[in-house]
Amino acid sequence: MKLRRLSPALVVLSAGLLATAVFTVSCTTTPPAAAIDPVLLNPATNSAIRPEPRDPNWVKRHESFVALPKAGMQVLFLGDSITDFWRRDNNPRQGGGPVWKKNYEPLHAINLGISGDRTQHVLWRMEHGELDGLAPKLVVLMIGTNNTGFERDNKTVRNTVPETIEGVKAVVQGLRTKLPGAKILLLAIFPRGEKPDNPQRVQVNEINRSLAKLDDGKMIRYLDIGPKFLTADGTLTKEIMPDFLHPNEHGYEIWADAMRPLLTAMLK
Repeated sequence: MKLRRLSPALVVLSAGLLATAVFTVSCTTTPPAAAIDPVLLNPATNSAIRPEPRDPNWVKRHESFVALPKAGMQVLFLGDSITDFWRRDNNPRQGGGPVWKKNYEPLHAINLGISGDRTQHVLWRMEHGELDGLAPKLVVLMIGTNNTGFERDNKTVRNTVPETIEGVKAVVQGLRTKLPGAKILLLAIFPRGEKPDNPQRVQVNEINRSLAKLDDGKMIRYLDIGPKFLTADGTLTKEIMPDFLHPNEHGYEIWADAMRPLLTAMLK
């Protein structure tokens, strides 16, 4: 069989189409994710991912959570003081007890928040029985604000932003492992400090930008309701968070209202 020779014009056209295809693929291909510093993934060098208990009173509280009746619980709230104070019903300046009773008791929710906790403390609690016997449809998680800033000496950094991000990711992964049937509603860490340039607010914002990437559209959904607490110029007022960190009863109402649509959808 005699092969036909392509005309010069057709050769040029074919080469052009091939170059266009290669250029298109190179422009649309997602670049590989940046490698994570191994130091951040090592519990020996990143305390945010190293499970740790706190003082004896804290351990007693953890044990009381382990002993809670858990059958039939549909929604699990997990976190630090901001979650913990959902149960406060005698202090409208710092607590959301009435809002909890109205919105979450009907959903058979359980609150496993402990004031002062960091990611490492939640990891320890998860590894020591708090999730045993639970089969919730949904976990509402917010953790990480106490990893920011400094220790009480105002010199020692608690955790860096990258360390904290890995700490939150470890908690999320732990939940997926221990509660594989539960969806996770991952809340952005709430804004703190009166003004947008507050150093810990800046850290929180940076952490949140990374946490948003954990949303897979199915089992993990990310929700940032922080702007709901702020004025147009980014100010956090005492009318919502009197200490610029913990919501009052009105703040918890804002939280419940802002979270309701996604929470309801995730429970279906």
